[in-house]
This record gives sequence, C-alpha cells and structure tokens, in this order.
Amino acid sequence: MKTFVIAEAGANHNRDFEIAKELIDVAVESKSDAVKFQTYSSETLYAANTPDFAGYKNINKLIKDIELPREWQKDLKSYCDEKGIEFISTPFDEQAVQELVDLGVKRLKIAGFEATDPRFVEMVASTKLPIIMSVGIGFQMNYMGKFLDIFERHENHVTLLHCNNAYPTPMEDINLKMINLLSEFRGVDLVGLSDHTMSTLTPALAVAAGAQVIEKHYTLSRTMEGPDHPFAMEPDQLCEMVQNIREAEKAMNTRGRGYSKSEESFSKARRSVVTSCDLKKGDILSEENITTKRPLLVGTIPALDYYSVMGYPVVEDIKADTPINKSSVPHYYETFGC
Repeated sequence: MKTFVIAEAGANHNRDFEIAKELIDVAVESKSDAVKFQTYSSETLYAANTPDFAGYKNINKLIKDIELPREWQKDLKSYCDEKGIEFISTPFDEQAVQELVDLGVKRLKIAGFEATDPRFVEMVASTKLPIIMSVGIGFQMNYMGKFLDIFERHENHVTLLHCNNAYPTPMEDINLKMINLLSEFRGVDLVGLSDHTMSTLTPALAVAAGAQVIEKHYTLSRTMEGPDHPFAMEPDQLCEMVQNIREAEKAMNTRGRGYSKSEESFSKARRSVVTSCDLKKGDILSEENITTKRPLLVGTIPALDYYSVMGYPVVEDIKADTPINKSSVPHYYETFGC
C-alpha cells in the first residue's frame, strides 16, 4: 500500500496568500499526496480570559496573528486542484467544519489537542466524511471506545495517527510502537504518524512500523517568524522525507523468499558439492572424497544435498577439486526425482 503523505503547512503561511501558494508548490514538488492548513479563529480557539502559559503571552493575539483568513480557503483549494494535490484543513470550530464541508473536501482532520473533546469529535464526525484523528497529548486509551462509537455511529472511515505533542519531539519520546497498538482497535481503517521530530527519517521508520499515513509540518524557511516554523521541515528536507518513505515502502514489500531478480547474477556464489580427491567411475561418495565449496553452477549438486548424496556411486571419472554434476550421480537423483 502506498503511504498517504500529508504536508502540513499549518500556520506557516504567515497570513500571506503568496506564501500559502508557494507552500502548496513545495508540497507538490516533494510529491506529497496532500497539503493541509488549519482553520481556526482566536475568538473560538481560546477563552478570552486565558492567562499566559507555557511561555506564551497573550495567546489570543498570537492566534489572531497567525490564523488563516477564511476567505482564502476556496482559492487555496482551487489552486491545489489545479496543481493535482489534495487540499485538507483541520477545523477548530463548528463554522470551520461547515465551511470545509461546503468546499467539498474529501476528509477532515481532528488535531491531537481536540481529540480529547467528545463534543468536538461528535461535531466533526457528524459530517460523515472520512476522519483523520491524531491521538496525542492527554488522550486516555480507555476512552478510545467512546470515540470509536461516535465514528461507528456516523459511519466514518477512520484513520488514527500516533502523535507526540511536543514541538519538536525528541527522538527518544516518539514511541513508534504505538502505531501497531492503534491498529488493533476495532473500526480503525488506517493508522499512521503525525510527526513533530526534527528528523526526515522518522516517518520512514514509522512506515516500517506499520504507518499508512504520515503528516509532517513544513515551511519555506525555519528562520521565518512564527511559532511553527522552527520545528518544521524545509523544502529540501520535505523532499528527502518523502523519498525516505518511498524507499521504506520498497524495503517492506513482501514476497516469497526464494531469491530476487537482483540476486540472480550472484546465485553462482552459493556452494556446491566438490570432489576433494580424484574419483574413479564407481567410487562411492563419502566424507573422505567430497567437500563443499563455491560455486554452484547450473546442473551441479547444491551443498544442501551434501549428506544426501553420500553412499551413491559416480558414473564417471572426476578430477579433484571439481564441482560434481548431478548427471554424475544419477542413481540418487533418479531415486528421489530431484
């Protein structure tokens, strides 16, 4: 299965429409499958009397300064359609949900902080659209059934993304084993990772751990002003990340063991049964006159048959240190049909 890669533009448009379009261009260039923005308003995201916390002063002003102008959404989606990449946005209030539904988005995302709010989850799920939900900070696994009941009732296609809500996330805290745990819940269609580490390799590791959807923040430059730029991937890193994911997909491709096409030219380096001294016609093969060495040529006896061919006579003279042909021991191969 091809991993669905979401390039998370988030608030990194800096309220500049041309930057927003350039972010879409970067996502297209990286060969991501979708570009995602966030639809929120300072009035509906934080309470008016929110005190300063976690180093943020006047959080409402901060949100006001980075919120996506709602009137952009139609044009951004149209630009995405034109460029052949899916437009997604994460809604944070009821109006945002309705606006995105009216735009005709294919799916909706529930952010990690909002995934702890059954009221909000119900609101988003009621659209009956496919839902991607980050399972992040403060999420109690014993509440998972409650949320899955909501999705089941509204018949949503459900994708759960493991998420650590530290920005950035230290590698030792990413805990990719959670991806497999999420896949075990009933009614979950896909699992993945919303990644906030600084590594372009983490998403590929997540794919190896079973992730089918990857979400990653990116920016035009980490030197730009704004809260989400410092931990985001820059354009070349986003391209590298997607390439790493595609390489991980190839590495996880399942097939029968045998040997692959790329190994065929190296098959001769396997071992075969070789004479350790001169043999005369009628000599019986034993540990005293045969050993195993490379190469394994077409028609010679593979080393796997070393013990099996012992006790059988050869039907021709063979010089020392020579791979033995199967035709030289016909009685064994006729008996066992090898």
